[in-house]
Amino acid sequence: MFEPVIAPSGTLLGLLQRGRGDGTLHALAAPRAEALAALNHCVLSDPRHDWQVESRSLYYARLYLDLHGGLDEVEAHLFSADDHLETDESRTGLALAVLGHLAAYGRDDALALLRRYAASGSNWAWALDELALRDDDQGLRSLAAPVLARFPATPEGDAELAVAVRDAFEPRPWRLWADDLREAVGARVRAARERGSFDRWQRQLQPSGPQPGWSVQAVFEWAQQGLERGSVLHVPAARCLTAVAGPGDRPLIIEAARGGPDGARCAALHYLAESRDPAVLDLIEAAALDGSRTVADAAVSAFERMCGEPAVDRARRWVHRPDALGASAAGVLACRGGAQDAELVLGALRETVRADGPDAPLLWTLVDGTGRLGIQCAAPVLRHIYRETTSSQLRGRTARALAATDPSFATGFAVECLWDCEETTREVAALHAETGDARVAERLRRLAADPAEEDEVQTAVRSRIGPDAPTL
Repeated sequence: MFEPVIAPSGTLLGLLQRGRGDGTLHALAAPRAEALAALNHCVLSDPRHDWQVESRSLYYARLYLDLHGGLDEVEAHLFSADDHLETDESRTGLALAVLGHLAAYGRDDALALLRRYAASGSNWAWALDELALRDDDQGLRSLAAPVLARFPATPEGDAELAVAVRDAFEPRPWRLWADDLREAVGARVRAARERGSFDRWQRQLQPSGPQPGWSVQAVFEWAQQGLERGSVLHVPAARCLTAVAGPGDRPLIIEAARGGPDGARCAALHYLAESRDPAVLDLIEAAALDGSRTVADAAVSAFERMCGEPAVDRARRWVHRPDALGASAAGVLACRGGAQDAELVLGALRETVRADGPDAPLLWTLVDGTGRLGIQCAAPVLRHIYRETTSSQLRGRTARALAATDPSFATGFAVECLWDCEETTREVAALHAETGDARVAERLRRLAADPAEEDEVQTAVRSRIGPDAPTL
């Protein structure tokens, strides 16, 4: 999948792609055709960098409702020839999720599209999961035949069906179909469920990981074999070392951390970090300097997992380093430093934005630390990150930091956050937005009445409009 092209933050398309609350507000004020064109662009070309952690579907579904938008372009996208050529679920996943929310809001056209796509589309499993949450039993039963027809009545087809049943995110359709009296439906689904359960039981009887009685050297060999196969086993190997290593094994582990094979060295560094061995910080520094990329990354990761004052003290020494260990040190200070570290965290925040832009991965930790430490003079940088980042998750973290550092947050960004795509951001807004703004009172009431809204958001809303709350 290609990286999405994100429009500038000051444009309607850029706001909608980012999932900002201002995107909804601007779309409702723009010409309807222009707003629908931008909305369709977002739904048909997923703008998220990571669809597994960023929300957009409810945000876009609500905007379709507000704009009374039709679904012709979504239909054309789902049933185009590309659906059978480009079968990656990222091409259609967002559109199907939006249809799911629209079906929950009572849009029968969205429900009909989901049923059609579940019967004939390449990403049918996603559509079926959406229907499992919203469709009635009759609608789901009608899909049994077309879905099972995807799996030929051959040993290979039956094996594929067993995997599909076993891995289904929502089991409700399969349970309904298992009760079907037709031999080609009910009996076949029951057999697939039994085979999936047997396969799971068989895997449990044949573990491929560590065995009782392993030695420290055996754990190192297992970690190295995993690395050679492309599996990163540093952390589980470190846990195994915790179980099998005794006081007499420390020299062997220290030696492995200093210059063993990459897999063993990584596992040893993680083990020593978790056990807070007094030698580990020097070993981490050496690994970051002379180890391979794999070892250097593992050393940084091990350091980030460390707790305690020695790690924080070393972070104060390393924070000015221009490498990954220096960036990691800044993150450690943001998470575990004290008030005396505020200047170091602020400096790292400014430098990261200047050097790597508003989407740098390190910003997640630095933004959290800025809010935790209450660094008020960081507010201008935080506002810039809020406006420009393309990550709705980072924007939500920035909103929380602004709530702790920026006195103008309640009357500024908190208001638009009530329309944000992320439920955690809406929750922050519900707790802080100034209710003197008429838009805030109306939005809080709408969120409180919306059955699709998350429980945490509605709890925050009720704290503002409940019987004991100030009058809106």
